Amino acid sequence: MRTLSAEETAAALPWGALVEALLQMFERERRGEAHASPRTSVALAAGGVMLLMPAADLRFAALKTVTVHAANAARGLPVVQCNVTLMDATTGTRLLAMDGNVLTARRTAALSLAGAIRAGRTGAARMLLIGAGVQACAHAEAFAQVWGIRRLEIHARTQAHAEELARCMRSLDVDASAVADLAVAAKQADLIVAATSSQDPVVPPQVRPDATVIAVGAYRADMAEVPPELVRRSAVFVDTLEGARGEAGDLIRAGIDWSAVQAFCNASPAREGRPVLVKTVGHALWDLAAAQLAYANRQQWQQ
Repeated sequence: MRTLSAEETAAALPWGALVEALLQMFERERRGEAHASPRTSVALAAGGVMLLMPAADLRFAALKTVTVHAANAARGLPVVQCNVTLMDATTGTRLLAMDGNVLTARRTAALSLAGAIRAGRTGAARMLLIGAGVQACAHAEAFAQVWGIRRLEIHARTQAHAEELARCMRSLDVDASAVADLAVAAKQADLIVAATSSQDPVVPPQVRPDATVIAVGAYRADMAEVPPELVRRSAVFVDTLEGARGEAGDLIRAGIDWSAVQAFCNASPAREGRPVLVKTVGHALWDLAAAQLAYANRQQWQQ
């Protein structure tokens, strides 16, 4: 079984093809041809935790294994370590192992694009990115590559981090800059992406009526990036209803009508006249879709 390095994993998951792989997985999920078991959590020594996330369709199975050890920071070791293994669903033969951190970053950004497409949005002229970490960087690259974003404004808690990401994006021919006034930037952007670890809303409540708001950072019920008033007046789309009900703090805090929320696999395009909110919390099926794509591109890494 071949194990791909971080660089090889990224090369095996080009943005456009990864978005298409996720759209195809939505269809397999809708037809009942793909499924995932609930995430399993196992306590480890020294306060660590191991998370196991399996998924399978008719041809392949994948298992993501994540370990989290907060004390590793003091040891000079990664706090989060992750790998994804792809298997033949018929025989159990191990086919490929990949860098899970890179795979997760890329499939999460591609999932935002795929979700926006399912909501009926196919492009934007001006993007506001809130956050400057790994996920923010991945989203900036993905939207620049797939949607051709050329005007990007970045806001982060640390101005230096926003400036650093802006410089990186300028090297990719994107007109990127760090901004301090978040409220003004939000009123001008037709695409807003929040990729933070904030427990309280960071997206301003006043956005354009045609804005697409994508929230990926809040992954627990006690976290939220989008204010309740904006959630309630938006057309809401989620990667999975089950996951969103338990983990999407933005939606839980807003007390939304869940019957009006659409999952990507069954979504119909939103009607014009109000913002679209795309909220993702992650799912093992998306890891499976990415792993399948990496395996399909095996000629690139077998050379």
